[in-house]
Amino acid sequence: MEHGGDIIRELTTDHREVEDLFREIEGLPMGQHRRKELADQVTIELVRHSIAEEEHLYPAVREHVPDGGEIADKEIADHASAERIMKDLEGCEATDPEFDRLMGQLMMEIREHIRDEEDNLFPMLRMSCSQERLENLGDKVRRAKMMAPTRPHPAAPDKPPLNKLLAPGAGLVDRARDAISGRGKH
Repeated sequence: MEHGGDIIRELTTDHREVEDLFREIEGLPMGQHRRKELADQVTIELVRHSIAEEEHLYPAVREHVPDGGEIADKEIADHASAERIMKDLEGCEATDPEFDRLMGQLMMEIREHIRDEEDNLFPMLRMSCSQERLENLGDKVRRAKMMAPTRPHPAAPDKPPLNKLLAPGAGLVDRARDAISGRGKH
């Protein structure tokens, strides 16, 4: 899938990629090692995506969308829940019975979150922002994802300005750990 364009197109492309990974996991037999590799890839993509949303999407929602503060707070709470699941999943192997329960719970929460964003939030944002602003936000999201952490950090700040200050450092450490371990390279 090709990334680029405005923030809505960029984030929707991320959603499709995560859904493709979910379907691949669902198509493999329980206990197969490849499921863990794919779960790690899902985690990398979701963490990067969530950080970019928290840094750029939700502040724009607060600024431009009616009742944007309440909407953004709900979305950030969804992220926190998913991040706790991903942290628990990080410690499980594909053969662990807990792996399948956690993966199922993550898939359910993320699919619901995606539906809500695409059916409700994105149309409201498109109506409230100029195309130029949406394009600018798309550029910012792509840059944020390049610097973002790749592992869940449930205790990290999820609102500006602290999230913007701390995420690049955590991202650097995570990418170094991933390079050493080979995580996300399969």
